[in-house]
Amino acid sequence: MTRIGGAEMVDWNLAVATATRFVRPGPEISREEARAVVAELRRHAKASEEHVRSYTRMIPEGHEPEDTPVLVVDRAGWIKANVAGFRALLGPLLAKMQERRGNGPGGAVLGAVGGKVTGVELGMLLSFLSSRVLGQYETFAPATRDLPASADGGGRLLLVAPNIVHVERELDVDPHDFRLWVALHEETHRTQFTGVPWLRDHLQGEIQSFLDETDVDPMTLLERLREAVQTFAGGSRPEGERGEDGDEGGRSLVEIVQTPAQREVLGRLTAVMSLLEGHADFVMDGVGPEVVGSVVEIREKFQQRRARGASRLDLALRKLLGLDAKLRQYRDGEKFVRAVVDEVGMDGFNRVWTSPNTLPTKAEISAPADWVARVHRKTDQ
Repeated sequence: MTRIGGAEMVDWNLAVATATRFVRPGPEISREEARAVVAELRRHAKASEEHVRSYTRMIPEGHEPEDTPVLVVDRAGWIKANVAGFRALLGPLLAKMQERRGNGPGGAVLGAVGGKVTGVELGMLLSFLSSRVLGQYETFAPATRDLPASADGGGRLLLVAPNIVHVERELDVDPHDFRLWVALHEETHRTQFTGVPWLRDHLQGEIQSFLDETDVDPMTLLERLREAVQTFAGGSRPEGERGEDGDEGGRSLVEIVQTPAQREVLGRLTAVMSLLEGHADFVMDGVGPEVVGSVVEIREKFQQRRARGASRLDLALRKLLGLDAKLRQYRDGEKFVRAVVDEVGMDGFNRVWTSPNTLPTKAEISAPADWVARVHRKTDQ
């Protein structure tokens, strides 16, 4: 635990306990059916490796990258995995906050609140998210007793079985096709990180740069959290201020807590995450017609589900947590990938993986021709 003023800043065990206590129950399914779903997801994950590698041509023939585990988990398993990841990723920031707390009144408030409240808040957030995630490639995944990771802690692929079953029933699509379709998306993420050796370290460096620039003054942090609460309650921006999407409505937590330096880092992170998510969507649909017979129906129904959300509360939470930005990443990134592949082919697109310098900027995600001109003009001269 990281402590502040003698109190735990984050009670990670309480976060897990809270999330698992409040998580929604999964769909009704017999034990025999559950075993069959798990077995099928594992088969699809294995089959997806060859489909994705053949389609993307990211991994040279004869080259076998380091393997990473594929785990089929329930919602509680997803929660435990993500708490472990948060704990590893946020450790340096929490230590920094401890060192710089000082004896001011703001530090005393945070110390009094302690890690119990923080653990409960994190747990409630994860309980909300745990019923919505179908799969996830954990880029930074420390191995635990129950959740293995690759030898160097470099990643693992999670498929959340109850959520996949829930969505396939809600959409009324062929379950076998849907499970393979989801596996193709997540396998693409695994291929991105295992096939591009520098990508994990680059992403980790950007995230740490973002965290290093965090304003750790306790009173400033409390003020920004207060602003977040007011935003969620229906407050508006200062006049003339717009969000990342030009919206004058409430800002997300990510927008509220960032400094000017963080905005620069976040712009780069947004670009690379848009690339990764859009590429995965492009690949799952590109491979789909060959191996997923009902891919057109699945895509149409899934896009409608993404767009509408579950309720007004769900839409408000998506806005506050920045999940609406995640949806834009899928859409904008897929348009970027499709436009580049149409222009220069798959091998031409794959120059994006050459180095951090060939990654698209945030502006280039919206203007693929600019990326083509920059990268291909330089490399072709």
